[in-house]
Amino acid sequence: MLAGARSGRAASAELRGILITLAAMLLFGLMDAGSKFLSTRYPVPQILWLRYILTVPLLLIVLAPGGLARRLRSARPGLQVGRALLLVVEIGLVVWCFGQLPLADVHAVLALTALAVTALSVPLLGEQVGPRRWAAVGAGFFGVLVILRPGPAEALNIGAILVIVSCALSGATTLMVKDLLRTESSNAVVTYMVLLMTPISLAPALFVWSWPEPWTWAILIGMGLVATIGHICITHSYKLAEASAVLPYDYTRMIFAAAIGYLWFAEIPDLWTWVGAGIIAASAIYIAHREALYGQASASQSATGPAAMPPARPVPADERRD
Repeated sequence: MLAGARSGRAASAELRGILITLAAMLLFGLMDAGSKFLSTRYPVPQILWLRYILTVPLLLIVLAPGGLARRLRSARPGLQVGRALLLVVEIGLVVWCFGQLPLADVHAVLALTALAVTALSVPLLGEQVGPRRWAAVGAGFFGVLVILRPGPAEALNIGAILVIVSCALSGATTLMVKDLLRTESSNAVVTYMVLLMTPISLAPALFVWSWPEPWTWAILIGMGLVATIGHICITHSYKLAEASAVLPYDYTRMIFAAAIGYLWFAEIPDLWTWVGAGIIAASAIYIAHREALYGQASASQSATGPAAMPPARPVPADERRD
């Protein structure tokens, strides 16, 4: 009965994690639409700084009641700074690309992030990636080619290239978050992100500053609000459920982006965008499925092993060959 209660609590936590992920994807879709709208009117560094400077007071309002000083304690401030630097570059590239490509196309390519995490886990975490998972990564990149369909005149489309670069950076920062969550709270990770990215993004913004028109402040404040809530949601979802459980729902962000792009910018994704996005999503979900199988196998071995034997350990990354 006790095991059943634990299983029920785990399933409930997983469902909450999934629902929070869906909410975060919708919020991020709205934030990205605002960035796309402003990117054709203001310099990208300025958009980033304004977004984060307006996020700071919202974040303080949300987190201060729990004790801000306690949330700012960090065992690894250097990793927090490194993540913030990469995020400024990554998000700056994505915002610039929003002004160059349809919203759904950018998000379809950004789905490569999950595959980038797998590829980067080799040099950054020393994991072994076997032929099946490398095949999934390769299929994901094929999906990008289906979406972009580069011909001779588009072989060096700078927008497409920068989206792919941002995916690699996003994969690196995702691995940093997973590492940070071993020692830091989800609120601390979000707080450091906003507090560090604000001054970092200010330096380039000063060189291209153009004072916003009064009506744009409403969009900027709305972006700051949804960004704060979205980051808190997505980080908290990793606390409630395994990454392999919530990962497939990250791809609803493209659905939300496509709907918002149609309603706001009259953008209609073509068939090949959906086909390529499906290939990318299927590849990433396969990798998540393999991760889940290893977790279940390790748990099963521990539960059914002889009483005199020590619990079976999880399969280390360097012993995996899938």
